[in-house]
Amino acid sequence: MRRLAFFAAGIAAACAVFAAPPASAQTSSTGAGSQSLNADSCAVPAAPPANATLPIFPSGQYPVSLPAVSLLGARNDLPTPYRPGVHWGALPDGRRWSSTAGVTAAPDGTIWALDRCGQAGAAGAGCGASTLDPILQFDTEGRLLKSIGKGLIVNPHKLTIDRAGNLWVTDIGRMPGKGLQVHKFSPNGTELLTLGKAGEPGDGLDGFQAPTEVAVAPSGDIFVTDGHTGGTASPSRIVKFDRSGKPIAVIGKTGMGPGEFDVPHTIAIDSRGRLFVGDRQNNRIQILDQNGRFVAQWFQFGRPSGIYIDKDDTIYVADSESRDGRTNIGISGLPATGYGMNPGARRGIRIGSARDGSVKAFIPDPCPYPYAGASTLAEGVTVDAQGNVYGADVNGTVRKFVKTK
Repeated sequence: MRRLAFFAAGIAAACAVFAAPPASAQTSSTGAGSQSLNADSCAVPAAPPANATLPIFPSGQYPVSLPAVSLLGARNDLPTPYRPGVHWGALPDGRRWSSTAGVTAAPDGTIWALDRCGQAGAAGAGCGASTLDPILQFDTEGRLLKSIGKGLIVNPHKLTIDRAGNLWVTDIGRMPGKGLQVHKFSPNGTELLTLGKAGEPGDGLDGFQAPTEVAVAPSGDIFVTDGHTGGTASPSRIVKFDRSGKPIAVIGKTGMGPGEFDVPHTIAIDSRGRLFVGDRQNNRIQILDQNGRFVAQWFQFGRPSGIYIDKDDTIYVADSESRDGRTNIGISGLPATGYGMNPGARRGIRIGSARDGSVKAFIPDPCPYPYAGASTLAEGVTVDAQGNVYGADVNGTVRKFVKTK
């Protein structure tokens, strides 16, 4: 069984029994968030799993305190110049957020986000036969402006917007004749381009195993990270295309060395044109030039699920998965493969400089450590023109963190 498929299936099953959110769960004052019933559960089941051996910590020893710096150098003790996150994004007709991993700011000041059409967790085909639009546009107060993409995408993963305002959506889902593609849309929702073969996994230049995110260079060149399943079952790599969608090259391969990847989950480009790749299973950001030459690797931002770099080269990195073998529910926090191992790193959003790698601020996950095992807080991240941060949560919400100073 492929490693991440095993892990994601566990999340999806657990999501069905998560505890309901507390009555104190926050919502935004305008465009009130349509969070799922699992959004504030911290991924803790409402009842202990059948194989639990509670309690696993003696009285008075939970929650466990994390160190100031993780074993790989991720800071846990930085200032948090933001208010607590509030649920954001009002969906129509009583619809609630389901699993999501993608959110991004557009040049016109609006915020676009992805929704998996009622699906809980990362694995599945929630949008494949749904009548719901998975791509949603909001103003910064969370009021819905537009929705697009119905029937075109099986399982949306990440959303990128280029300088012209076009939307690039990756689809990690698969069903007959649909999925495993990259879709480019105009701002009004017209489909302009697709990359990859619909519903057909591929290891070459013309197909994907599971495309995770897109970055578009000023030249128009397109970079697609591929390899959501990770491990040796399928390639982890970047596929480069020209502005017309013609494939140019494959960058990297599965591994742990410089220029190698294991679950390249997210990608962004800084003002110098360098590629910042969230090499998630290797717990690092890798920096490459656009020809794939290795520049540097950074561990200080934690285990990267999402990366956003603004025009000033401030980098925002979402860590939704760091964990070790302990949990608060009496079962192992890791699948048998060790997926997610990053001891001592608190989950959250780390903020710093893409120019020198310094980490200056941290929005910590409010869920107590050790975590229940599934992902929590933001898997996707973006920032608006006022410096407010938005995080897309696989447990079914988008949160807004308002900057205080």
